[in-house]
Amino acid sequence: MKKLSVKSIVTIGMLSSLSFILMLIKFPIPPFPPYLTVDFSDIPAIIAALMFGPIAAVLVELFKNILDYFISSSATGIPIGHIANFLAGILFVLPTYYVFKVLKAKWGLLVSLIVGTVFMAVFMSVFNYFVLLPAYIGLLGWEPMSSAALRKMVVASILPFNVVKGVIITIVFLLLYSRLGSRLSKNMTIKNV
Repeated sequence: MKKLSVKSIVTIGMLSSLSFILMLIKFPIPPFPPYLTVDFSDIPAIIAALMFGPIAAVLVELFKNILDYFISSSATGIPIGHIANFLAGILFVLPTYYVFKVLKAKWGLLVSLIVGTVFMAVFMSVFNYFVLLPAYIGLLGWEPMSSAALRKMVVASILPFNVVKGVIITIVFLLLYSRLGSRLSKNMTIKNV
């Protein structure tokens, strides 16, 4: 990450605010359970990564989730959903950044977003199976699920949902990048694009 100037800090703050606002605008995808929703809050984090590097993307993901937790926290006050959102964002944005950094081409952006989608879908499935779902069930006092039921839930819902979410974000980001690409390219840490 290059040295942060005042302009960089302000830009990261603005991208974090935009990410938080986009996080509030979410929608379910009909075949999946209604608690699995898509939002476009990872797009400002991708922009932050391309402009300032991976730490800026992590900060955008962190700030948006902290803001959302304090402003729209559920009655339970359990931050597992925010932790899951933070992890999903990081698992999508960081692989996208690092693959794009290696490929350094316009077609590489599509490839890197696909890699980010696969990375997020696979690792969020593992985290949900071993950590997030058991923690959520335990903290809410629900009856424990068997390993087979957890596996079925992850394979039938969480894995395909994250793939669909990644594809939707990829399409929207590529459309946005086609409009803003020249401006964004001037400020990117990854050159030769």
